[in-house]
Amino acid sequence: MIDLKYSLVIEATEDPTFFTFYSPDLEGFTGIGNSVEDCLYKAKWGMQEHSSLLKERGLPVPKRNTNPTVTIKNAVLAAIP
Repeated sequence: MIDLKYSLVIEATEDPTFFTFYSPDLEGFTGIGNSVEDCLYKAKWGMQEHSSLLKERGLPVPKRNTNPTVTIKNAVLAAIP
């Protein structure tokens, strides 16, 4: 089971050892990883840290998503004319 408090989008890049990720539920939360598994691990702990920082700064923290999703996307390739 993947225990995330917010939805996560993982995007592949043209480099097969480099992925980016962000949460559409948690504004300003982004990161990078070397694999899908690495992104999931970093996102789990990063979301907790990001939420704590928002709370410390007196900023609103979004409510936990009761049904978070993980979406994995391929790299968007530039169109060649």
